[in-house]
Amino acid sequence: MFVAWGCHGQTRQKVFNGDGVLLKSEQGYPQAMFHEGKYYVTFQGIGGESVDLYCTDDLADMSKAEVRTIWSSQRDSMTHLWSPEIYYIQDKWYIYFEGDDGNTDNHHLFVMECQDADPMTGQFVMKGSIETHAEWNYGIHPNLLQLPDGDLYLLWSGWPTRRSETETQCIYIARMENPWTVNSERVMISKPEYEWERQWINPDGNRSAYPIYVNENPEAFVSPDGQKVIVLYSASGIWTVYTSMGMLSAPASANLLDPSVWRKHEEPVVPADTVNFTSISNVYLVPSADGQQTLMLYEKKRREQGNILRDTYLRPVSWNDNGEPVLN
Repeated sequence: MFVAWGCHGQTRQKVFNGDGVLLKSEQGYPQAMFHEGKYYVTFQGIGGESVDLYCTDDLADMSKAEVRTIWSSQRDSMTHLWSPEIYYIQDKWYIYFEGDDGNTDNHHLFVMECQDADPMTGQFVMKGSIETHAEWNYGIHPNLLQLPDGDLYLLWSGWPTRRSETETQCIYIARMENPWTVNSERVMISKPEYEWERQWINPDGNRSAYPIYVNENPEAFVSPDGQKVIVLYSASGIWTVYTSMGMLSAPASANLLDPSVWRKHEEPVVPADTVNFTSISNVYLVPSADGQQTLMLYEKKRREQGNILRDTYLRPVSWNDNGEPVLN
């Protein structure tokens, strides 16, 4: 499979296999924004102690990317700085991420704003945490959906109720008044209901302290024809060999706050690889530099000397006649 990248001459054509191109070792949760000829890329920092931003005109070669630390755990005693994502909205830059005070029960979503044209040099100002629920504000994996008409929606993974003897992570959506304020009730659009979404015990017996059923890391996209909203998400425990990729869809013209408009695929769109322990998760789609293709950033797990490591890869994807991405 040959892919035209529309970047530097030496990388205009690359041969891909199913594994794609390795972009980052031991870093996951990739996300990217293409703006005025450059890619602005985020990963979860090693150890989750910083929010870093990369800039490159060649997404296939991150070794030459410029990098800047935007936020670190040394500021405001915040830690567990996970899953950052960057967006350009109404001529301003926004970075969303999650963090807490050391207790993951207090995990919240946060957003920073930069009014300068260049996010690699401009000042980011903390806008604060995003209130997603009046009684408990737990949330992870913030993701922003901007429709062609300009409407903004926030997606994230959260709890229906506080955890006790079990924990259930569900996918929620809410409308946003502006990039830092939710102005609707949260709406659950997916919960772990199928067997492939509810795995928390590894074949060797390794497990969490109590049952944890997982739908997390939602990533929302509008199909190329503008007719459908697609949400890809990770299912089952990330610490298990059973991690799978699920998909939700809804008409782009529908009321996205109505749970009945959302369709969930009954089977994973990328099943778990329980033999080789190389499951794919945390997928993000971004246009190629020439606008002719859709590229997929994704995290792939591997096991090394008993440890679970996560690497980021890149490869192209196609779209089927139903306006859905073909991921494998």
